[in-house]
Amino acid sequence: MKRLRIFLAVQPGCVSIPGSQLWYANLYQPLVSLGHDVVPLQYDLMPHFVNLDPAVPAHRAFIEANRPKLEAALLAEIEAAHRAKPIDVFFSYFYSACARPETIRAIGAMGIRTVNWYCNGSYQFHLVKDIAPAYDCCLVPECYRLDDYRRAGARPIYCQEAANPDVYRPYAVSVEYDVTFVGQAYGDRPAVIRHLQEQGIDVRVWGPHWKHYAPKLQTAGGPPEPDDRYGGILTDEEMIRMYSRSKINLGFSSCGETHASGERILQVRLRDFEVPMSGGFYMVEYMEELEAFFEIGKEVICYTDADDLTDKIRYYLAHDAEREAIRRAGFERCRRDHTWQKRFEDVFRTIDVY
Repeated sequence: MKRLRIFLAVQPGCVSIPGSQLWYANLYQPLVSLGHDVVPLQYDLMPHFVNLDPAVPAHRAFIEANRPKLEAALLAEIEAAHRAKPIDVFFSYFYSACARPETIRAIGAMGIRTVNWYCNGSYQFHLVKDIAPAYDCCLVPECYRLDDYRRAGARPIYCQEAANPDVYRPYAVSVEYDVTFVGQAYGDRPAVIRHLQEQGIDVRVWGPHWKHYAPKLQTAGGPPEPDDRYGGILTDEEMIRMYSRSKINLGFSSCGETHASGERILQVRLRDFEVPMSGGFYMVEYMEELEAFFEIGKEVICYTDADDLTDKIRYYLAHDAEREAIRRAGFERCRRDHTWQKRFEDVFRTIDVY
């Protein structure tokens, strides 16, 4: 296997979670662990990642004022790195708000293969539609969006999300909770959580915005207190440990607020690999694409609606041996087939850079 020199332009963390190193763990570290020489962009991408949509006037003003600065810094850094030692691959997680097509083509004109990873095309394809055709290839985790990329003139490669086994792993901690979810509160998630609680399921949640949904509980002789089943933001490590502290870890498949529209969009998510890779028992809303990655019912459990979810939670809380067998099978499947290291090796072979 050839050792590649890769210039990586990726925002290390998650915009909504302060201190998170989500994409550092899932993109940068796996490339390094494969033995590649990875040169990270030094420019701070975070402000650009909170001003992505030119349809929003404030975002458009930011893009017009600051995208040229990012492009200039990007070209200066990659040119310097390329002079020091030739770069084989430019790998980015970019939106159209980050760079114009001509900037990506200028990188390609240096003899560098250009690759973009993007995982919100399920409902935000418009945010990469302009820039996607400028790349040699785009890594696309939504199989039903491949034709949209092709119609835009881009060259998509189906590349599903995964997890880094060096980061996502089981922890030797006590199992404390029946049912948990770690992630943002939006879409139909709060309604599903309320439904479970109304059915007597002890479900705990952590992440951005959940405190907003926490009911106030009256305390003896004092003011109402927020329900402690609704927690705040966990660190990356606390999140991974939570997967081992929980009997059942929940997943949701719907995107954004599409549940309220006529076209509810479902998406395979990073969590679908992170939880089983971390040794957690995983229960997620069914979508057909998941069947390509897991044996449903034997490696992960899927539900179809809130009532089905309630029934399955009760069943698996009452059947420890079955739950343990599924948890272990999901863990082994992810370690074998769903690492970022394997995804990247497959991609690099496909684009013939090895």
